[in-house]
Amino acid sequence: MAPAAARARHPISPASQVTSIGVNAYLWRASLDALSFAPLLQADSAGGVIITDWYANPQNPGERVKLTVAILDRDLRADAIRVSGSRQVAQNGAWVDAPMQAATVQRVEEIILTRARDLRRTAISGE
Repeated sequence: MAPAAARARHPISPASQVTSIGVNAYLWRASLDALSFAPLLQADSAGGVIITDWYANPQNPGERVKLTVAILDRDLRADAIRVSGSRQVAQNGAWVDAPMQAATVQRVEEIILTRARDLRRTAISGE
């Protein structure tokens, strides 16, 4: 253990204790916000991957979706995010894979990007 005098000369700064994530922080936060309606199976900030568990909307219990968001860059850009999804429908008491509309995935991407831009704007303006 270092002597007390050495520790006093070299205090640990708060900044050195903060861990950073491996992807754009605004996209990460926006993705978590956008997917907050569903339970999460995985949220890996270092790798930039968020995976939801299956989620069924209470208004449409015969259908469920599972989404994966991959954040691909540290920059806030439209091509830095990729959303994919799976959809299942209930048939004869079992869940059966069904196609997910591309528009649904695109809409989730738009929601995330809009939220990320809003978060960035708020951070810059200091609100």
